[in-house]
Amino acid sequence: MVKKVTIRTFLKKKREGEKITMLTAYDYPSARILDRAGIDAILVGDSLGMVIQGHETTLPVTVDEMLYHVKAVRRGVERAMVIADMPFLSYQTGRDDAIYNAGLMLKEGGADAVKLEGGERVAGLVEDLVGIGIPVMGHIGLTPQSVNVLGGYRVQGKTGEDIDRLRRDAKALEDAGVFAIVLESVPVEVAKEITDMLKIPTIGIGAGPHTDGQVLVFHDYLGIFEDIKPRFVKRYRELGQEILSATREYIEDVKSGRFPAPEHCFYLEKKTSQED
Repeated sequence: MVKKVTIRTFLKKKREGEKITMLTAYDYPSARILDRAGIDAILVGDSLGMVIQGHETTLPVTVDEMLYHVKAVRRGVERAMVIADMPFLSYQTGRDDAIYNAGLMLKEGGADAVKLEGGERVAGLVEDLVGIGIPVMGHIGLTPQSVNVLGGYRVQGKTGEDIDRLRRDAKALEDAGVFAIVLESVPVEVAKEITDMLKIPTIGIGAGPHTDGQVLVFHDYLGIFEDIKPRFVKRYRELGQEILSATREYIEDVKSGRFPAPEHCFYLEKKTSQED
C-alpha cells in the first residue's frame, strides 16, 4: 500500500532535517509522472495562468479554472500531497468567500490543502480555514497576485523594514495555523533566518538553499516555458527545443511520405484458402 504524504510528513521532515520536494503540475499525465518519481508534494499553482493559458500574470485565473486543473491532477496522484492555489479574489473578498472557495478545492477538487498569499493581513482567514478543517500553506515574499502593488517581479526583503515585515508575516502565519510557508524571491540570509525561527517548514523558490524544501514550476525546470527565465530556475532539460525539433521532423515526414510507414497502418487480412 502506498504511504500518503501528509502534513505530519512535512513536520517530520522539518524536525529531522530532511528536505521537502515540491513541483507544480496542471494535468493528469504530468501529475502521474511526478508522483511516480517520488515527489513529496504537487502544487496546482495559479501559475497556470501564465504557463498554460498564456496570460502575462496569474491574476486572470478563476476558481472554476483552478478547480478543473486540481481535479485532473488529483486523478494522477497516489502518494504526493496535492495543494491547490487559491486564485486572486477567491479569498480576498471575505471570510465566507474564502471558506467556500477553499472548501471547493478539497470537496470537489480532491486537494489535500490550499495555498494563499499574504502574511499578517490574511492570518485571520487562515485561522478560520484551519479551524474548520482546511489545511493551509502560506506564501510570503514575492507574492505574484500582488505584482501590481509590488511594481513587478522583484526580490523582497532587501531593507530592514521589509525584513521586519517578512518576520512578522511568517510568525503571524505560523500562529494562525499554516503547516508550511512558501518563501519566494527573498535573500538567502533572510530565508535562513525565517526558516530557523519557525517550527513549521519553509519551501523556497528563489530563496536559496537553507529553506526546508524547494518548489519549481513544471514548465520552467523542464525548459518548456521560455517567455520568462527566472534566475532562480535550474533547467534540468530543454524540452521546448526537443518538442520543436520533433514537430519539425514530423512535418517533414508527412510532406515526404515517410509517415505513416507500413508499420503504422492497418490492412485487410489476406485470404488463406482457395474459394470453391
